[in-house]
Amino acid sequence: MKACVLTLGCKVNEAESDSLLAGLEARGWETATVPCPADLYLINTCAVTAEAERKSRQAVARLRKFNPSAPVIVCGCASQNAPQAFASRAGVTLVTGTMRKDKILELLDEEGVFLETETAFCELPAPKRTHTRQNIRIQDGCDRFCSYCLIPYLRGRSRSRGIRSVLSEAQACGAREIVLTGIDITSYRDGAHDLGDLLLALKDVPARIRLGSLEEGIVTREFLEKMRSAGNVCEHFHLSLQSGSDAVLRAMNRRYTRAQYLEACALIGEYFPDAAVTTDLIVGFPTETEEDFGQSLSIVREAGLARVHAFPYSARPGTVAAKKKPLPDAVRRERMARMLACAREAEETYLARFAGRTFPALFEEDGGYTPNYIRVYAEGVKEGGMYEVRLDRREKDGYHAAVIKEI
Repeated sequence: MKACVLTLGCKVNEAESDSLLAGLEARGWETATVPCPADLYLINTCAVTAEAERKSRQAVARLRKFNPSAPVIVCGCASQNAPQAFASRAGVTLVTGTMRKDKILELLDEEGVFLETETAFCELPAPKRTHTRQNIRIQDGCDRFCSYCLIPYLRGRSRSRGIRSVLSEAQACGAREIVLTGIDITSYRDGAHDLGDLLLALKDVPARIRLGSLEEGIVTREFLEKMRSAGNVCEHFHLSLQSGSDAVLRAMNRRYTRAQYLEACALIGEYFPDAAVTTDLIVGFPTETEEDFGQSLSIVREAGLARVHAFPYSARPGTVAAKKKPLPDAVRRERMARMLACAREAEETYLARFAGRTFPALFEEDGGYTPNYIRVYAEGVKEGGMYEVRLDRREKDGYHAAVIKEI
């Protein structure tokens, strides 16, 4: 019997799907992670944008083309948000949501809609290794309630995994790099211990540690001291921004100012001069004026951002921002084009700093990454291998590298 698990969306979904794969295999199933003929399909959906939700719905028909008689189980944010939109689709036998995914493995033969609730972090089976890097869930849920975002309503309130449990999985996984992931890992707490304490607890794990998306408020001298003391944490900060305008940040219910974000970037540079600060930016928020947008363009340059993931604003029904009059599509498209050009310029400026430098790089199927998230390409390397490399010339979205030695 073969089960195909298809994952859409974020690294949290990837980590949860890896756990479901492990659970299925423990029950005797052969598994796959790409669309193929199978006896069971499980779709882990995303609802961060309207487009993500549309793709999640389309995935049902896409998979059923391989075996129309196989049952389809749907879970994740999109099914939590609109369970009947999936339950009514041909072939779907079971719909669950974002919570208590551990129960899915007990419900494989059930039919209907089962939406659970959680008040504590849900432990899942130790995940199957499906990537060179291992995603480890340390937190779920969100208490921030940004005005454009559905996730707090779909994932529930913030809850964290105990340090001992995280450490146990990290020690056992065997990966050369571990990505600590969650919906809002900045809010990580285990009693009196915070994210910096978790990094110190992981300092002897034989892997480098990469942090998932962070909020500006985590960047303090105390946190950066703990990160530096740990010694094995990658110098890469994905520091969520969303807008460079204070007026738009207030309308988004983001809890920092432009000046505070820039101060955080400067402090990171003080502790880690080679660090990459990457970010997300929403273009075309309903209240965004041309002046506001200009401030988003300028902060990309002023902050010295290494990479920008820019997205056009997507109204999510049920959020505060969705009640506001949207900007014309033509305005959003034109601003997106300018932001993408600005992002490319910022990335080129960051990459130019490192020509001729040497770094350790962990290689995947197609290229590798340095600790500060520079993409590298080299000959004679193996997937999963760690090498000391010299960045000798620009190539594609990163550098061609000369291999010095395997580490």
